Amino acid sequence: MAFLQHGEREYEFEDRLLAHLQFVIGQKLKKQETFFLSWNKPHDQGDGRMSIWLSPYVSIAFHFSGSRDPELSKALVLALNALAHTSRGLIALSEDEANRFIKNNPDVV
Repeated sequence: MAFLQHGEREYEFEDRLLAHLQFVIGQKLKKQETFFLSWNKPHDQGDGRMSIWLSPYVSIAFHFSGSRDPELSKALVLALNALAHTSRGLIALSEDEANRFIKNNPDVV
């Protein structure tokens, strides 16, 4: 598992998903953009939905358990990037959810 550290808090993600989130978050913060990052909490963490506000003024760090960078999925990057530019903000998706999003929103490609 991997961790996103936001200020003093840490949030757990799967390594591959966090690598994709890191790419999209990096692109937005490089442009000095602020936005929400949201995800569904797994059952063992109490269920529900979590959102954090990301801005260039709050420190974040990415900690990965694996030593190799995963290959990024074009569909997942496109879907995450498209969602990051909506009023809801960046929403952590699975690759299956990203593929459905791309299929239902062909103008994203």
